[in-house]
Amino acid sequence: MIFSNARFIFPDGIRDGLELVVADGRITDVRERSGAEAIDLRGNYLAPGFIDLHIHGALGRDTMEASPAAFRAICDYHASGGTTSLLLTTVTAPIAEIVKVLRAVRDHSSTMIAGVHIEGPFISRAKRGAQREEFIRDPDAESAAELLNYADIIRIVTLAPELPGALDLIDQLRARNIIVSGGHSDASDVEARAGFTHGMRHVTHTFNAMSTMHREGARRVAGMLEFALSEPEVVCELIADGHHVPTTLMKMLYRAKGARGICLVTDATAGAGLPDGAEFSLFGRSCVVSDGVCWLADLSALAGSASRMINLVRVMVNEVNVPLHEAIAMASANPARALGAKTKGKLEAGADADFVVLSPELEVLQTFVGGTEIYRQR
Repeated sequence: MIFSNARFIFPDGIRDGLELVVADGRITDVRERSGAEAIDLRGNYLAPGFIDLHIHGALGRDTMEASPAAFRAICDYHASGGTTSLLLTTVTAPIAEIVKVLRAVRDHSSTMIAGVHIEGPFISRAKRGAQREEFIRDPDAESAAELLNYADIIRIVTLAPELPGALDLIDQLRARNIIVSGGHSDASDVEARAGFTHGMRHVTHTFNAMSTMHREGARRVAGMLEFALSEPEVVCELIADGHHVPTTLMKMLYRAKGARGICLVTDATAGAGLPDGAEFSLFGRSCVVSDGVCWLADLSALAGSASRMINLVRVMVNEVNVPLHEAIAMASANPARALGAKTKGKLEAGADADFVVLSPELEVLQTFVGGTEIYRQR
């Protein structure tokens, strides 16, 4: 197949006059328009497929169900937002429940699911957010061993580096090439630096459930946030849904980290795709969709987003004033780089034919995975 008459979005800019050649699920060429018979994309944008590193659910379905039906519903919904690869994300739960998810993902064949992001239970009680406190625990050898039986499925683990045993766990995860992300953490910058020294190079939903500068006596002490902003090697997740982080802070993050240092993530929970007022469960916690975002039912804490990736891209472009090609890179090239997924997140020969067609208004018109259309706007 040849795709032509589109504005191609690359990490360094947008180009016209090209065509994309696809065969056997791969991009075989990106070249000047040849005049060959082609699929006419009618002047719309052509972008790499989006990669969501942090996604819990959609349409009332949750990763913790550990079922093929739930996984399919989540993938199908988020494909409509331009996502072509994702990490199903767990919550703080008993280790046995997390293992059920890992086993189910290992047994489930999907072109979209790139693995699992384990968020909790090795987190700070003080920064638990919507996570269930009764299941929070310090890392221990037995739990680590149970999880690492599925090291081939686990791609990211969110943990608080200040916990007893956390540094040993970071060493074990990094030895298996699993990304360690500091999150739901009350770490000082010294404790965050210790995690970094052991291999932590990622932070979870920046600004949310994360320690920041405070006073200890007469002195100011920096937290995980300031450490992440100041360390060039740390990649920052950002839930740019217009609810989790105000525009001024998103601009600050962009100025601090630059276009390459941010990965957009939805952190979508089961409320994504449901109307305002809809109720849903987050591993036993009652939640509600209100004003386009997910909350605990008592409105005491946010409980993930109700967004798809394209919503985040629009916020970055329209509210944060990030150039379109950079916002697209935050949703594609950057997460692919973080995962070490060398054939994802780009429009070039040899890459997987995962791409999305966007209107000038940044609506998703079509989504392709491996050259096969999996979503078309009706």
